[in-house]
Amino acid sequence: MRRNSRSALLAAALVAALAAGPLAVPAFAASAAPVSGAPSSSAPSSSAPSSSAPSSVRATTGPDAEALAAALAGLPDQDATAAQIRVGGDGRWLGTAGVRDLRTGAPALENGRFRAGSVTKVVTASIVLQLAAEGRIDLDGTVQQYLPGLLTEDFDPITVRQLLNYTSGLRPGASLGDTVEAGYPHRFETLTPRQVVAASVARGPAYAPGTRQSYGNIHYTVLGMLIEKVTGDAYAHQAAVRVFRPLGMRHTSFPDGADPRIHGPHNRGYDRIDGTLVDVTDWNMSDRWAAGDMISTTADLERLLVGLFRGRVVPEPQLKEMFTLPDVPRARYAAALERMELNGKVIWGKTGSRPGYAAAIAATRDLSRTVVYAVNATNAKDDGLPIAQRFGFPAFNR
Repeated sequence: MRRNSRSALLAAALVAALAAGPLAVPAFAASAAPVSGAPSSSAPSSSAPSSSAPSSVRATTGPDAEALAAALAGLPDQDATAAQIRVGGDGRWLGTAGVRDLRTGAPALENGRFRAGSVTKVVTASIVLQLAAEGRIDLDGTVQQYLPGLLTEDFDPITVRQLLNYTSGLRPGASLGDTVEAGYPHRFETLTPRQVVAASVARGPAYAPGTRQSYGNIHYTVLGMLIEKVTGDAYAHQAAVRVFRPLGMRHTSFPDGADPRIHGPHNRGYDRIDGTLVDVTDWNMSDRWAAGDMISTTADLERLLVGLFRGRVVPEPQLKEMFTLPDVPRARYAAALERMELNGKVIWGKTGSRPGYAAAIAATRDLSRTVVYAVNATNAKDDGLPIAQRFGFPAFNR
C-alpha cells in the first residue's frame, strides 16, 4: 500500500495516465463521499441492521471508531475508490466512504453488492461439512472414491479433509491470466471446472497429500465437483438452499454461467492496467466457481459469519474442522478459515479478491468482535495484507 505522503504525486500521475484511451476513467477528481460511520450498542445477529446515520459520538467501549473512521477518510484515493465496513460483537460500527462510479462521482452505496472472491470457500466448506454430517460424505473418503477417473495413477489417495485444509498436493489449475493485466483481454472467456482441474492433473502432484499446506483455488474447485456428484444438483443451487436461504442472505448469489455482470446495486470496481485505471466491473469469473465466484453484500456476509460461528450452518462435530489446523509445518488454514492473532486475540476469517474488489470476514471465536469489509481496491489482486491492515485490523484494536 502506498503511503499517504505520496498521494499528491500519485494523483497527479494518475491524472496524466487516465487522460488517454477509451477504457480510461477520470482520475480522482470527483469529490469523495463523506464518511458515514456510527457506533451502536447493538449486538450482531443473523439479521443485520441497516446503516446508521453519521455520528460525532466518541465511544469509550466497543470497536475503535476513531481508527475505523480514519481508515475510510479520504476515499477515493490511490488505493481504493470505495469501502464498506461492518463491525459487530460487543458494540457495532458501520461505515461507508468513496464513490459508486468515478465517472459520475455518485457516493458509494452503503450495502452495495460486490465480488466476494475466496470468501466463497467458506460456503463451499460449509456444504461439504453439512454433507458429512448427513453421512453422505466421509471426510476420510478419497477423491478417487467419489470422483473416479478425475485423477491419474500418479496421485496417491487424496482425502476430502485434505482438500478442505489445502493439504491435497494438487497443483494450481488452468487460468485465463495470473494477473489482472494478463486476464483482462480474456475477461469474457470461459474455463470450465473440469478444464481447470484437468490442467492441474496434467502437471502431476506437487507433494504427498497431508504433508504440506499450500493455499489455492484448485482444492475448492474439486470440492465443488464433489458436491455436484454427491448431491446430483448444481453447486450454486446447493449453496442457495443450504446456506443463503436459511440465513436470509437475500442479496447473495452466483452469476448465471458466464454472465460477467454484477446484478443489483453495486459500486463499480477499478484496477490499474499498464498505468491506467480501468473499469473492471464486468468480468466472467466462472473459472473461479466454487472457489471464488460469489457475489454478496456486507450485511449478508455478516449473516454468514455469525450463523456459521454459532453453529447454525454446520453442526458439531463437523464445525470443529473449520477451527482445527492440520498437523503440518506452518499451517495457517483449517477448513476454509485462516487463523491469525491480533492484539492478543485469536481471529478466524477469510479474505477474498477479484479484479477491482477485495473482501473479508473475520471474528473472534466467541463473536465478541466481528468485521466484514468490502473494498473497491485499485490493486485488489496484489498482496491483500495492506488492505486488511487498513480496513479490517482496526476492528480488533480493543
